[in-house]
Amino acid sequence: MIEIKELTKNYGSLKAVDRANLVAYDGQITILLGPNGAGKSTTIKSVAGLLKFSGDIYVNGFHNKSIEAKSSFGYVPEIPSHYDLLTVDEHLNFIEKAYQLENSAPRREELLERFEMIEHRSKLAKELSKGMSQKLSLICALLISPKAILVDEPLIGLDPHSIEQVLQILIELKQQGCSILLSTHIIDMIDGIWDVAYIMHKGHIRRQIDKKDLTDGQTLKQIFFEVTENEQH
Repeated sequence: MIEIKELTKNYGSLKAVDRANLVAYDGQITILLGPNGAGKSTTIKSVAGLLKFSGDIYVNGFHNKSIEAKSSFGYVPEIPSHYDLLTVDEHLNFIEKAYQLENSAPRREELLERFEMIEHRSKLAKELSKGMSQKLSLICALLISPKAILVDEPLIGLDPHSIEQVLQILIELKQQGCSILLSTHIIDMIDGIWDVAYIMHKGHIRRQIDKKDLTDGQTLKQIFFEVTENEQH
């Protein structure tokens, strides 16, 4: 489970996130929606421990910057951040050593094959296309079999086949009891898999929607535009 309590983040005089509260439960896909500049990526980076912030964030019951939290969750950033002069295999070696993974070879091969990266395993990161670089980020995050995962705009740069692969993996993680927090602004692509959605706008969580509470004919996209367009006036 991922818990965000009263998260506030300032960049100088700009308040990017203002007292945000959010819970991503185990076995659910929780979506953080918002237009560009809403505060989504700042929220995700705060959970990942990449930013200083006010408030409290817990991952699987541990403070998000603790070793216990970091060892149990994966993070897929919007923009892949790899070591240019390491190969795909060397990145995975690094993850295995950093997380002290044992007997991870079968999992590694499964992921490389699933993402069609077997033939690219000896390529340097700087030689990878944008889509392949995104796949490497996903493989690194999934290699540790996380109990919680943060995914920031995971579908950008992927072809339709790879998008379907990612969506299927997210569903499988959900079925395995993983808590998934996914930041996106592409509602159509995730419409069939989400459980709970938080709509963020101008640094605030404006609405929480549980999929099972939607009435007939009501869609997440409709609610999203109602919330964000009303805020413009």
